[in-house]
Amino acid sequence: MDPFMEDGELIKKTTLASYKSVCARLGVIMCVYFICRILNGLVAVMINSRADALGSVALYSLHTVIAVVLCYLIPIYMAMILFNSFDRYDGKFRELYKKPRRLARAFGNFPAMYGLGFGTAILTLIVLRLISRVSGGETFIDELFRPTTMEPSTNIASVIIMVFLIVVVAPICEEFLVRGIIYDALKPYGCGIAIILSSILFGLMHGSMFMLFYTTALGFALAYIRYATDSLFVVTILHSIFNSVSGGLLLLSSLKEITNEQSKLVNTFQSLYTLSFMILIVLGVIAFIKRIPTIKKYKIHNPWNEVSAGKKTALFFLSAPVIIMLALAVNEHLNNILFLLMFRSFE
Repeated sequence: MDPFMEDGELIKKTTLASYKSVCARLGVIMCVYFICRILNGLVAVMINSRADALGSVALYSLHTVIAVVLCYLIPIYMAMILFNSFDRYDGKFRELYKKPRRLARAFGNFPAMYGLGFGTAILTLIVLRLISRVSGGETFIDELFRPTTMEPSTNIASVIIMVFLIVVVAPICEEFLVRGIIYDALKPYGCGIAIILSSILFGLMHGSMFMLFYTTALGFALAYIRYATDSLFVVTILHSIFNSVSGGLLLLSSLKEITNEQSKLVNTFQSLYTLSFMILIVLGVIAFIKRIPTIKKYKIHNPWNEVSAGKKTALFFLSAPVIIMLALAVNEHLNNILFLLMFRSFE
């Protein structure tokens, strides 16, 4: 019997066996995701070897299309097969992306969500600085948690493609997979566990130890809003707005590169944009702190309370496919460091 439930219906069968089955299927989906990321890297190397035959824009466009297919479409398709989502969501996308009654209030969560996400990123940087000072210099930990940034480019077409990818494509695909399929798969076993585990998987998907912490925090906020609104509409838009801030910084940095830092208008606008970005983080952290009492009072629906959240979490991470997924995730997160160590060994 399928352990899933339609919205508003009672769970028909919530047993350890059904929960373990869901955990195993989620592990398989994430294994597929990380394997596709590995394949994407291999394909990228093969394409770059023939870069002379392609223009820079065509090359970047090809990279983008392949990345979308491998890292988004294939995992989503696999997830829909494993969880029978074709039937589950058939004719119900309007309900899945319905506008909540208090739409303005839902969007009003953006400052707190943004503050939690980038507040966590700044906290991570502070902790790393403290570790560096205590250790007396740069360590393996610093290299492991080095912030990942999008490098500006003088090719404006490539930058526009990148911005479109992170502002439009990524939010739609990631929200449907994580806050759609994965969240709905876990919801019958408690919305709290659905929020927690989907957030952790969202953080792991971003392939960087530094990003792991703040994307997990961001995922928690988005999953909480998903629960409160019972809709993917708001979280997809909020995710897009969140990414658009970074996309705007990338676009301005690229324009600065193109003008060789000679355009006073671009330089001024970038400075104002960066200042606004920092102010938004501060205000966002304050907004999140103010919302903590409300969050504590907000009751999380838990239809399967015979098993504790701790045991549910442990059962998830003890699932064989999830263990394999974690090994693949570690490989993804340590990839740059491993190459760096290999390179140093030959010096």
